[in-house]
Amino acid sequence: MARGRSSATRGAVAFLAVVSCIFLSGCRVADAATYYVGDSLGWSLGSGSWPSGKKFHAGDILASNRNRLRMAVFRYLPWMHNVVAVDEDGYAECNPPPFSRYYTSGSDSVRLARGDNFFVCTRYGHCNLGMKMVVTAV
Repeated sequence: MARGRSSATRGAVAFLAVVSCIFLSGCRVADAATYYVGDSLGWSLGSGSWPSGKKFHAGDILASNRNRLRMAVFRYLPWMHNVVAVDEDGYAECNPPPFSRYYTSGSDSVRLARGDNFFVCTRYGHCNLGMKMVVTAV
């Protein structure tokens, strides 16, 4: 009889462990917010106003993977577009300074800094056509 209790105890512990894992994973998923830059159009000429109405925080991730709590996914055709993190002047002039970070994979991750975060596309004159955005993080 003691042997049966041991098996039952191990089974109950295993069951509780599985249920706990499912519950904890479910909590993370429920709290997660995934943002797709430009929504269904992706990062494109019309995505400059995409950040309007969204609240971002310093340290949030603009990302391509699903393991962050708050993230946005830059989706685009890499032969047609890119994402360049620039300063305010680079944004205003569509001319990235030498220290700018270029993203070219079509699926990129960017950690937001507190304040305004500026992004442009430097391909084919797209920035001058309005393919740029500011994401403000508090």
